[in-house]
Amino acid sequence: MLLLLVGVNPVFAQKHDKLLISPVRSGSEPAAGTSWNEPTTGLEFVWIPTGCFEMGAHNHEDEEPVHTVCLHGFWMGRYEVSQGQYQQVMSANPSKYPGVSNSVEQVSWKDVTEFSEKMTILTGNHISLPSEAQWEYACRAGGAHEKYCAGNALPARLSSLDVDSKKNNNLSGKSTANDWGLFDMSSNVWEWVQDCYNGNYKGAPLDGSAWTQGNCEYRVLRGGSWMYLPTYLRSANRLYGIDSSRYSIVGFRVISMSRGN
Repeated sequence: MLLLLVGVNPVFAQKHDKLLISPVRSGSEPAAGTSWNEPTTGLEFVWIPTGCFEMGAHNHEDEEPVHTVCLHGFWMGRYEVSQGQYQQVMSANPSKYPGVSNSVEQVSWKDVTEFSEKMTILTGNHISLPSEAQWEYACRAGGAHEKYCAGNALPARLSSLDVDSKKNNNLSGKSTANDWGLFDMSSNVWEWVQDCYNGNYKGAPLDGSAWTQGNCEYRVLRGGSWMYLPTYLRSANRLYGIDSSRYSIVGFRVISMSRGN
């Protein structure tokens, strides 16, 4: 299978008294939100364009300091990985709330890393979890959404949700999409990302790569879940979990840096 690698040309830019590499969009780069269906698994991806954004939030210790991150473009799953898609790759479905179109849950960080490795072999595309910076950049649509991943108002599907009912609510694609066509990034299930957990952003990478230093037994979770209060659904909110633990409110989505013809 022929792989088309999407490239961009870096230029140097001065940011906050530090010399960073600021990526520039290539003329051949797809438009933001352009979709691509991976034919083997049926996962739908959308293009997340090259750009820079302000990552983090004020007045939350583990979300500071707010800092500029510049990233190259990548493909991201429009939806969280479903139980049917997970079953296809892993020959197992560990979910507490069964449903072929429901987001898979009760998967550990180690499980989903293995899924990414197997999907890479199966499809010929380089599949991985997003870095924490890639996740927040995509959630915010490059900065268009400040509070939640689909805007500054509480997602409509959650405005009347009784969080004490413990009612499962993890059918993929029922929320409002953000400006780049991504669903369920605020609510549904928490999503694993690549990064080791650190208690703040001091020393965090500025190029969109994963932070692979810190307490790496704990990995970062993003996006909140259907049973969490709205403050946990903010675009900058961070949580963490033990990398080998499985939770019925935790799933994932994947990215690809390349796509096959």
